[in-house]
Formats: sequence, structure tokens, C-alpha cells
Amino acid sequence: MTIAKILSSDSHVVEPPDLWATHLEPKFRERAPRVVQEDDGDWWIVDGQRTNSFQGGAQAGKRFEHHDEVKPAARFAEVRPGAYLPEAHLADNEADGVYGSVLYPTEGLTLYSVPDSDLLTAVFRVYNDWIAEFCRAAPQRLKGIAMINVDDIPEAIKELERTRARGLAGAMITVYPAEEYSYDRPEYEPFWAAAQDLDMPLSLHIATNRPSPGIPLEDNRRTRPALLANADHWVRVSLGHMIFTGVFERYPRLHVGTVEHELSWVPHFLERLDYTYTQRARRDWWYRFRDNMLPSDFFHRSVFLSFQEDQLGIRDRALIGVENLMWGSDYPHTEATFPRSQQILERILAGVPEEERTKITCTNVARLYHFDGA
Repeated sequence: MTIAKILSSDSHVVEPPDLWATHLEPKFRERAPRVVQEDDGDWWIVDGQRTNSFQGGAQAGKRFEHHDEVKPAARFAEVRPGAYLPEAHLADNEADGVYGSVLYPTEGLTLYSVPDSDLLTAVFRVYNDWIAEFCRAAPQRLKGIAMINVDDIPEAIKELERTRARGLAGAMITVYPAEEYSYDRPEYEPFWAAAQDLDMPLSLHIATNRPSPGIPLEDNRRTRPALLANADHWVRVSLGHMIFTGVFERYPRLHVGTVEHELSWVPHFLERLDYTYTQRARRDWWYRFRDNMLPSDFFHRSVFLSFQEDQLGIRDRALIGVENLMWGSDYPHTEATFPRSQQILERILAGVPEEERTKITCTNVARLYHFDGA
């Protein structure tokens, strides 16, 4: 059975090779992300260091029938046009049975590991203008997510306001800042307040950790399999910092979500949050919630979860919270469900009541990001 009016809470664009070379302000242009051709593919170079190739836009669907052809690099010429042209993106969505998309970057994810904060802010501003223009082609079906650098909170708030005015539907911040800037610090209070007031949901997307000072960019790009398999560690710590310090009590209309960390870790995480809050030795400075609220109560009220294929998570959806769940295709990345999203959803949602299926595949994300008519 085909599921009607599917919305993807996590799709991607692939940035054009000349995006920053032609649009970044002159003082940063020599260090801007640019593309160089190497023997195995085209690669992004940022501030003199190599970051990412174009495999994430060139291999959608290969894992289903040609897994042996999946490779770590590709040419931009191989990238699907739907990754950088809005009309082609909508056509690919329609072929996959998807009505609309929440859009994240590709190279932009790796840019969060760039140590130079001023360069990062300038690079993000260029991308935000480009994705706003991309979504203008179909604003009710394409919802862009701004990239925000929270190293400088006043500047981050300005960019949050500017991108909201440009029509972007939410913002992504580093999934894990450098330890000395962790999300339990009071400096973030004005930023949480601004995101709430602007109705800008905040995303913690996989692979967007900020480096600690002095760590070269190339060291942060080493994706060892054990670290990748346990990537939810970072989002758990960041969400825990926010919950335990009362962020969601002070800002009840703020929504923060995990993206591409899947779901099955959540029941254990919630149990540990509540156990720590009620049973561990308390310190005088530990924040205490009003009205007998527990950490899991704030999670269920304020945290959304964008997932792709986690059948275990769907099994435990009552513990996680059906209202919190949002499916995403990850189009056009190598791991994407495209072009088999309908079939995969039928498999992982087998036995799920129709009302819950509709929430998970449509209405939860429509409510959060204001997809009219979905």
C-alpha cells in the first residue's frame, strides 16, 4: 500500500562547486571551500585542507542493487541534478512518493569542523542565502535549514533572525561544541530565547561536531567505524546538558532535534536521565524542576527525532513517543532510502496503526515546519 503525502524530515542538497568561490566576501575567498580534481574524484578543499568528495550526491540507490560500486569519492558531474536544482529535486521526490523535504547541506556538515570561527560564520552566511533561494522555487514543499555558528552568541542570534526573515524554517547548530562551550553554559540563554521567539526549531545533525582549539581539521575528519557506530554519544550528551540545566523548562516552546542518529538508543537514554535525576547523589548546584517534572517529560515535550530505517526504534515507539518521530529519506546520500522509500516504509512500519504511521511520515514534521496542505 502506498503511503500518501509523505514528508522527509531529513533530505540534503549538494552545494555547487563555485558556491563559495564566487560569493564569499573577498577577505575570506582564498580560504573558501573550493573544488579540486584528483585521480579518484573531485574534492572540497577548505582553508588548505581536504574535507569531502561528491559521493554523497552521486550514489543514491546504488546500495540496493550495485553495492559493490559504492565508493568514497566521485565527480561533481556524477551528482544527481536534484541535489542542486529545485525542480529536479521535486521530480525525484515525486518519483519516490515524497511530497516535501526539510533540506540540510552536504559539504556544510563537514564545515562545522573548521576551527576558524570567523571563516565559518562567513561560509555559513553564503550557504544560507543560497538555500533560501533554492527553497523559493516551492516554499510549501521545500523547507531550508540555516547553518548557524554558535561560537559567537550575539552574531548567531543575528543570523538566526536574518535567515528567519529570508524564509528558512529552522536552524542547525553543532551537535557537540568544544567542551569548554558545552550546551549547559549560561551564555546560550539568549540564543535559546531567540530560537523560541522566532519559532526556529534547532537541529543537531550527525557529523557536525566542533573541534577543540588546536586540533587540525583533518584529524576531525577521521571517521573510524567504532566512532561512527556510536555517533549518538555526542547528541545524548548535548541533549542531556540542555535538559538537566532546565533549558526546556525556561523555554517551553523551544524545539531541539536529533537528525540521523536513529532511535533505538532513546529508551535507555530516557531511563538513565530519570534515574540520574532521582537516584544519583545530588549536588547543591544541580537544577531541580518544578511540579515534579522529570527529564524524560521535557524530552517528550521538546525533542524531535529524525530517523531513517530504525525498525528497533519503531518497535519501541511508545517509549520514545510517537509525537516525537519524523522519518527522513536522507536523499541523495549513499545511505538514502531513495528510490525505495515507499517500500522501506512499508517494511519498517508494518503493523503500525494508520494514525501513527501518518504522524511519523507526515503530520509531525508538517506541524513543526509548517508544511501547509500536508
